[in-house]
Amino acid sequence: MKLGPDIAAIVTGGASGLGLATARALREAGVKVALFDKNEEIGADVAAAIGATFCAVDVMDQASIDAGFATARAANGQERILVNCAGGGFGAHKTVARSREDGAITPYPIEKYVRTIELNLIGSFRCIVGAAAGMMTLDPTDDGDRGAIVNTASVAAEDGQIGQVAYTSAKAGIVGMTLNVARDLSGEGIRCNTILPGIFDTPLLARAKPQVKAALAASVPFPKRLGSPGEYARLALAMITNPYLNGEDVRLDGAIRMQPK
Repeated sequence: MKLGPDIAAIVTGGASGLGLATARALREAGVKVALFDKNEEIGADVAAAIGATFCAVDVMDQASIDAGFATARAANGQERILVNCAGGGFGAHKTVARSREDGAITPYPIEKYVRTIELNLIGSFRCIVGAAAGMMTLDPTDDGDRGAIVNTASVAAEDGQIGQVAYTSAKAGIVGMTLNVARDLSGEGIRCNTILPGIFDTPLLARAKPQVKAALAASVPFPKRLGSPGEYARLALAMITNPYLNGEDVRLDGAIRMQPK
């Protein structure tokens, strides 16, 4: 797919981190961009700064997603690109934990497991369904694309650490659905790929102490540093613009393999 002013895109989680870097890169390529994000405090300002449209969207709420698509399409037209970056976790918990102090046994708080799946996996799929339904109304581009979808999983999908069972389940689900979605939409000329980022220098890590960030960077085989959101954006744009890249799950991690803890 050739990028330019006749192409519209939606980036979920677009007000910060990986999403913002991708939205900025798409804007620099001339694409019309809408940001889906629940952070209204910064979303509108960020969108204005890069020349995008802000849509206050909670990907855990179908009505909110539907309203976001309507707003984005009214401003920019039907999108050909969806990049799913919205996600997160709700704390680390073992499947069942035993207290070191008194030996008390605590099962996993199931409501947090459900919320993590709802946010990361189901939220991504809700947006895929909405975007793909719209893309199917478009004529193919010169290279045959009606649309391109990029999802965000995590290296945790393959290297889940102690306490990450919910997050790992959600991100593994995103990896697991990539080929299925690509196959489901193949007859319509809509491609689907997924990025598995390693340890990236995003706002999530901004609160970490310098020594913690340094230790994380040192754990990466090469290059020995945290990933840059711009590097994620470069891979996302490659997945969008390369018409033969479809159904793939690609690690972007400096060759790291996460240890149990």
